[in-house]
Amino acid sequence: MTGKFLWFEGIPFPSVDYSPELLREVQESFLIKDEDVLLLTFPKSGVILKEEQREKRREEEKKNDTGRPSFGTNWLIETVCLIYSKGDPKWVQSEPIWDRSPWVETKHGYELLKEKEGPRLISSHLPIQLFPKSFFKSKAKVIYLVRNPRDVFVSGYFFWKSAKFVKRPQSLEQYFEWFIQGNMPFGSWFDHIRGWMSMRDKENFLVLSYEEMKWDTRSTVEKICQFLGKKLEPEELNSVLKNNSFQVMKENNMSNFSLLKGVTGDWKNYFTVAQAEIFDKLFQEKMADLPQELFAWE
Repeated sequence: MTGKFLWFEGIPFPSVDYSPELLREVQESFLIKDEDVLLLTFPKSGVILKEEQREKRREEEKKNDTGRPSFGTNWLIETVCLIYSKGDPKWVQSEPIWDRSPWVETKHGYELLKEKEGPRLISSHLPIQLFPKSFFKSKAKVIYLVRNPRDVFVSGYFFWKSAKFVKRPQSLEQYFEWFIQGNMPFGSWFDHIRGWMSMRDKENFLVLSYEEMKWDTRSTVEKICQFLGKKLEPEELNSVLKNNSFQVMKENNMSNFSLLKGVTGDWKNYFTVAQAEIFDKLFQEKMADLPQELFAWE
């Protein structure tokens, strides 16, 4: 049975663990504190593909493997948690990732965050116009992770087509139309990026790309540390890099990690020439006034 979307303020959401009442309360009443750190992404900004779609690429993947997990959101959360613990893996191995950095827009995450004391890690996929209004009067720090939207599209298709809590695409072609029109969970990728990029020059806002995080993990971790004001000794930094690697994370049941890795640029195996041309034209139209250095994959 195909699921359906829950619509709120013109944006489609999954039908499980979300409600209009909750989303309104989050937007109007949830208090973001100055000491909070917010980890924001568009859905599937690095999530891996299904086993059956990955099999034919297995040998190529082995040749080019960086040893890093290929799912942006959870990888970012795990990395920040390890920075907080100075590389000590006890925390990430003992508490589920959705409890360490709860999703503010979900019922479970919202209730958890209301009870948490002290500095909080908060995750969200919300577009900027639906985010808690209290944030814009706070000094809370934001890390916003972007990824090549073509790869986001492919990852999203294979995830959403098997999900039971959303309206499922019946084909890659149908999902392509949804994606370019923004009729997908959490709305348009282009609008999400443009909305949050309006914050990019503020000192409490850090933009990272999944690609740079994968290509040069050490430098990215150092950048995050500097932004958060966290100083790590060399051995602590090495421990962060060890424990946020694929080899270690795949053994950690608390990290919500599947045993597969994705390939950056995998969209080339799924886009038709016509789709690629349509997508490139739309990207140029929507992103023309943003600095190209924000998009490491271009």
